[in-house]
Amino acid sequence: MDWDAAQYGLGLEEMDGTHREFVALVHALQTADHDNFVFLFQKLLEHTRLHFVEEGRLMRLYKFPALAEHEGEHHRVYGDLLQFNRNVRNGRLALARAYVKDGLSEWFKLHVGSMDSALAAHILRSQEEGFAIEGLVQIGL
Repeated sequence: MDWDAAQYGLGLEEMDGTHREFVALVHALQTADHDNFVFLFQKLLEHTRLHFVEEGRLMRLYKFPALAEHEGEHHRVYGDLLQFNRNVRNGRLALARAYVKDGLSEWFKLHVGSMDSALAAHILRSQEEGFAIEGLVQIGL
């Protein structure tokens, strides 16, 4: 899995930067040896947690109408990663490797192309309409 701006770029550096990091971690995991896989999987867990928290913050700030569905998907995927991590921490990598190679890569492509692209479009539209400044004033920034 490699970063492809045409496929994954959303036009919001805040999201695109995080997505580039995610893709780089997934790519590194796909080619990692046993010891590095264990280490990188922990980094993926932390990155994904922060990634989803930040997207949740953006969804709330910009009053994204599909917040529940989007966060539900985040919770499901993070839960999957936590389940795989139990095996990874015990040295059983086969299922986690298969998930990273196929499941996670496919999920990311679909998620960016649907849910994240809808969020980015909503944020960009809101910014054009001046919502961001009003929203920041409302929350005291």
